[in-house]
Amino acid sequence: MTSVNWAGNYTYRAESLVKPRSVEELQDVIAGAKQVKALGSRHSFNDVADSPGIQVSLENLPAELTIDEAAHTVTVNAGARYGEFVERLNDAGWAIHNLASLPHISVAGAISTGTHGSGDGNLNLAAVVAGLELITADGLTLSVKRGDPSFEGTVVAVGALGIVTRVTLDIEPTFDVRQDVFVNLGWPALRDHFNELTSSAYSVSMFTDWGEQGANQVWLKSRVDVGTAASQQQELFGATRATHAMHPLPDGPSANSTEQGGVPGPWWNRLAHFTLEFTPSDGQELQSEYLFGREHAIDAIEAMRALQPRLAPHLMVAEIRTMRADDLWLSPAYGRDTVGLHFTWKQDDAVQELLPLMEDALAPFDARPHWGKLFTTNAARLLELYPKLPEFRELAGRLDPNGKFRNPYLDRTIFGA
Repeated sequence: MTSVNWAGNYTYRAESLVKPRSVEELQDVIAGAKQVKALGSRHSFNDVADSPGIQVSLENLPAELTIDEAAHTVTVNAGARYGEFVERLNDAGWAIHNLASLPHISVAGAISTGTHGSGDGNLNLAAVVAGLELITADGLTLSVKRGDPSFEGTVVAVGALGIVTRVTLDIEPTFDVRQDVFVNLGWPALRDHFNELTSSAYSVSMFTDWGEQGANQVWLKSRVDVGTAASQQQELFGATRATHAMHPLPDGPSANSTEQGGVPGPWWNRLAHFTLEFTPSDGQELQSEYLFGREHAIDAIEAMRALQPRLAPHLMVAEIRTMRADDLWLSPAYGRDTVGLHFTWKQDDAVQELLPLMEDALAPFDARPHWGKLFTTNAARLLELYPKLPEFRELAGRLDPNGKFRNPYLDRTIFGA
């Protein structure tokens, strides 16, 4: 079998790819496999979803959207992409608190890697999981819900515990969002007003190439039912309101971006950066991200600015975002309000050589890498960064004693030290 990820930078080595049409069929596949791994929307940039044996795609499992209005939850099939059900959820009068930049990613893939959106008060996508079902190594279904023992270790699990089939998410009444873009925010203003900037809207993203001009774009996503003065201003700490629709890349097609210009619209069509109808690029890119406590924000930003001459030839754009602390063992936001520095790279072999340089520069801030993106941080260092990693290893040992869901990625990152 020859299969590649979304970006085309990684070729999977699995012996076969199967697409079961029922949970029962999936159980049989898992029970009979020596090694097996779930493959989501392929939007990981490393070998997290690869397997020495079988890969399983959930795309043919029956679709589900079950709303429990009394519990304020929705249950969906784990292989669903967010963009495939959020409009239906909205039409029923409900919303998810936040979305990642892309609506094209699968629910299980997003939560298992700790993927997030932005907003000082917003948890990442995994932290609103109220329950899930997964098939463990013996082919049996395990159901876990918030409050159960080890629940916090089961949600962000990087595929090490089993294959998730259904996910139950917290929901809230639907809301509208307006998106306003400001351009040319200088570094002095970003440094002096960082907390005010990140709290100036429900979700805030700052885009930069780390050059002297500062943040080229600042995207404010404001809830209309709350309202923020910043979204209606003509200036934002010296940055001026954009006069036309923008794409995070200077020459990117704005038609791919969700609507801007302060026009109110449903949450699902504003909180992501890109629309489901358009992929944000042709996949010819690489990505990495590092996340650390927000008390280190300015020092970490300055550390990346100092590396700008090395980064610039290979960088397409970087994004600065924030999120609230959570209690999920392997979440990059575990135990601390968090700032993430996201890097979109040209598809260049030199990027791999830059990662250790960046990781060394961010080491004083205990930066945790995003599980689904490029990094070189090893298991010994991850053991220092994740205080609950020993408990997670013990949980994995109980649920998967023979390492059916192990792969070189997990051996290198989770179990290697």
